[in-house]
Amino acid sequence: MAAPKKGRSASAQSRPGRSLAFILIAIAALTGGMFLSGHPTPRLGIDLAGGTSITLTAKNEPGQPNAINKTNMNTAVDIMNRRVNGLGVSEAEVQTQGSDNIIVNIPKGTNSKEARDQVGTTAKLYFRPVLATEVSGAAAKASPSPSASSSSSSKATDKVTDKATSSSSASPTSSATSQGRAVTDALKAASTPSPSSSASSSASPSASSSASPSANSSASASAAATKLQAQYTALNCADKAQRAKAGEGSKATDPTVACGKNSSGQWQKYILGPAEVSGTDIKSASAVFDTQSAAGWKVTMEFTSGGSKKFANITGKLAQNQSPQNQFAIVLDGDVVSDPFVQQALTGGSAEISGSFDQTEAQSLANMLKYGALPLTFKESSVTTVTAALGGEQLHAGLIAGAIGLGLVVIYLVVYYRGLSIIAIPSLLVSGALTYVIMALLGPTIGFALNLPAVCGAIVAIGITADSFIVFFERIRDEIREGRSLRPAVERAWPRARRTILVSDFVSFLAAAVLFIVTVGKVQGFAFTLGLTTVLDVVVVFFFTKPLMTLLARRKFYASGHKWSGLDPKALGAKPPLRRTRRPSAPVDPKEA
Repeated sequence: MAAPKKGRSASAQSRPGRSLAFILIAIAALTGGMFLSGHPTPRLGIDLAGGTSITLTAKNEPGQPNAINKTNMNTAVDIMNRRVNGLGVSEAEVQTQGSDNIIVNIPKGTNSKEARDQVGTTAKLYFRPVLATEVSGAAAKASPSPSASSSSSSKATDKVTDKATSSSSASPTSSATSQGRAVTDALKAASTPSPSSSASSSASPSASSSASPSANSSASASAAATKLQAQYTALNCADKAQRAKAGEGSKATDPTVACGKNSSGQWQKYILGPAEVSGTDIKSASAVFDTQSAAGWKVTMEFTSGGSKKFANITGKLAQNQSPQNQFAIVLDGDVVSDPFVQQALTGGSAEISGSFDQTEAQSLANMLKYGALPLTFKESSVTTVTAALGGEQLHAGLIAGAIGLGLVVIYLVVYYRGLSIIAIPSLLVSGALTYVIMALLGPTIGFALNLPAVCGAIVAIGITADSFIVFFERIRDEIREGRSLRPAVERAWPRARRTILVSDFVSFLAAAVLFIVTVGKVQGFAFTLGLTTVLDVVVVFFFTKPLMTLLARRKFYASGHKWSGLDPKALGAKPPLRRTRRPSAPVDPKEA
């Protein structure tokens, strides 16, 4: 009989228990980790668990050229996608619909409400100098003559400093210009012609004719300032309807009024100057914990080269008290999300905002700074709640289909391979257990959510795993047909089957990887599951199926080729057993005999 080769094959044949022990210990450890993590079931996607679907429609700003095009829409989708994922919301779908709509699907989860709030906040981000601020609404009546340094100011303790320094001086003491006269004068100054131009106009022979436009411009600026001051005085930020209309229709180059909540939870109203820095000038932003001082959480910002110059210019003006108060507001969708004080001109291209932040507030502000600048303005057209009823029915139907498919595979294995099905069926169960446990662990780890296409990918994997068994079994049968006994047939068949299995699984994994990279949304769930189960197929075949086959080949039922073993030499049409033959000895010379 042909003996198995010595070396690695002989070692693998003699110690299959180690591989079986390894994979069983791995399954036990992963299962224990799954229960310890508190997530014994896979996390479900929006089509199975329900969630919120938001439709956003792009609109052109008044007086601006049409900016709704494919490039800007794709950029907006990318920013929104990063914005919701920056909040830890996984499996959120952001995709275009038609030429001017974006659909955002947010599954149920801890941060889904916050994600909806931030996704709906789609206007551009601006840094504006604060000209006036005070508590608005009912709280204002109980708070006489508020000031920027008082606790009523929104985040009054927040300050912005150069990232390279660690200044800890107190908030500035300049008073808030709640007095209308100072604000009106500041607004007039922003739009009044310079003295040199006025002087040259008056010295001109046609002074009377040229002075008229200047006077009209000054009168117009005065009227606009008076109107804005009146809006500010009448604004009640505690009223939702008034908040929604605050600053409506104002351009980035115009002063405006706005609302925001302060650190005490009270509504604060503002008069803000023209925008000096936009969200596109910010390169990156992140929330960090200051371990070197007691400042706690802070937000760091990095500006582009152009943004650095703009930010240095505005902080220089504010630090020199060229504005009514040295404070600027970060405005997103007309709402003030932060209003830090400025203590010095920041020229290093980076800055940090520190104050009474907790981790959630710091991360939220960092996300707004990083993902807040969209190339288009959007309005929320519709918000609908997606129920899991339809998805549950489809999942039920999919599971039934998967169970039928698995049952047919098992019947085929039992009928055609008979005793070999004792190897194939446990291998399928081990592959299924590994897939389930890893999916459950990936939910809290990387935010993987199981959706309907992912379930389809897992069902398709049944066929991939069954293919690997069939390749191995047929290689063993080929060796038996050539006249070898079972044990050497298993070891000789394995290298040939291994190459075929690896090539087949590599092609499947490559297809899954390409599909995952080039597609978006739910199709990625299918690709991810297909790739995961393909990798697990290799693990199961190498560490479970092959060692189990080696162990069973030592059993008399299989080794003797029982007719129900699936390895009956007669049924397979085997050749006569291979035997070793000796070389014929040299003929003996009769004379020598």
